[in-house]
Amino acid sequence: MPELFLDGRKLRVADGTSVAAALALNDDGCCRTSVSGQRRAPLCGMGICQECRVSIDGFRRLACQTLCRDDMHVETRS
Repeated sequence: MPELFLDGRKLRVADGTSVAAALALNDDGCCRTSVSGQRRAPLCGMGICQECRVSIDGFRRLACQTLCRDDMHVETRS
């Protein structure tokens, strides 16, 4: 079971869990803040809409296309 850091909080998830699914376990289930200040959540689940962009270990990635792994650092508020 991978253990990652989601906005600085430890989170343990089942093997094969996507970062987007892990976001659903977080406070608001959102992955980023829009330029107008609204929180945005994953939408399509297959990488087309680009709504699930997050920072993973310092790189911008799509949460729906990335599997969780140990010691991964995911930031949604950067």
